[in-house]
Amino acid sequence: MKALHIITGLGVGGAEQQLRLMLRHLPITCDVVTLTNPGPVADALTADGIRVTHLGMTGNRDLRALPRLVAHIRAGGYDLVHTHLYRACLYGRIAARIAGVHAVVATEHSLGDGQMEGRPLTPGVRALYLAGERLGHATVAVSPTVAERLRRWGVPRQRIHVVPNGIDPEALRYDPVARHRVRARYGLPPDSFVVGAVGRLVRGKRFDQLVTALRALPRDVRLLVVGAGPETTALRRTARRAGVADRVVLTGEARPLAPPALPGGSGASDTSGTAPAEVPALPALLSAMDVLASPSPQEAFGLAVLEALAAGLSVRYVDCPALDDLPPGAAGDAERLAPGAASFAAALGRLREAGPRERTVPPAVAHYAIGRSAERLAGVYASVVRS
Repeated sequence: MKALHIITGLGVGGAEQQLRLMLRHLPITCDVVTLTNPGPVADALTADGIRVTHLGMTGNRDLRALPRLVAHIRAGGYDLVHTHLYRACLYGRIAARIAGVHAVVATEHSLGDGQMEGRPLTPGVRALYLAGERLGHATVAVSPTVAERLRRWGVPRQRIHVVPNGIDPEALRYDPVARHRVRARYGLPPDSFVVGAVGRLVRGKRFDQLVTALRALPRDVRLLVVGAGPETTALRRTARRAGVADRVVLTGEARPLAPPALPGGSGASDTSGTAPAEVPALPALLSAMDVLASPSPQEAFGLAVLEALAAGLSVRYVDCPALDDLPPGAAGDAERLAPGAASFAAALGRLREAGPRERTVPPAVAHYAIGRSAERLAGVYASVVRS
């Protein structure tokens, strides 16, 4: 089987990183088209040996991209087209049907009750989404929570398949050497208590609550925020107004992991080393933290929470569908909090007072190992191609 994955962009985001990780484990030949923004993940995919094509789309209404995409699909002789993110799902489904591809799959990565990909859900957005969805053959939800939202929207139950996001537990394992290097790089004292946050810097993630919470915590508590986005300037301004700017580090986007070592080669997944101008990779940044805080009130899956648990971290969160779907006790030291700065200040203060804990990896991590997710997705592909 030969599949083409179409995605809106390849900057460093959850859906983009998830696509790359999934392609490492799918047992089929895959190419990728990015409609716009061939960012760091495009380079990382190329390093993995995946062929990436940039379509050069200039905006949501750039209809000239559609015939280019149709021609690309026809030339590639693909058995299946898989689309990711709103714009790519719309254009990709149309192009695939025009090109005569029978099997069309889409993954819904970021559907909330009132927003999609961080943007408000208007009646027009919803209507256009549902019209495009009918052109495909299957829609993949990254959690049962997202599957239920799709059903409430009107997507037929039989077209929805739950394939959870996956993580690579080995790549995310705690590294004490990386912890020392990252803390030294960002001026975090070795004995400080570091609260971490990971995600795109958009208003809906509510990272401003963590900055505000810092005011109520002792001065040895620092905040390490990993990500980039339109709220970067606002977060810096909030930190200055709160008088904690010297205790907040905004790293920018984490560097994608290097490709795994080839048989007989010397390469390896890079979790600690970094060139002077680069942000370290996520596993190294997680190693530098003592707890991950996730104040977002609405998530489609909660990937950052799972990645933190794989690094052995304590986690304090508001919403994480991935953990909601597990039996009690499977998530280890992960605790749901009420939203708000005061709630996080109290919980983080208790953790600091309790002192260091042994890093342990809970059963949730193995449950969401990427190999399991890739196997489930391959099963969806097989059923769609046969139908």
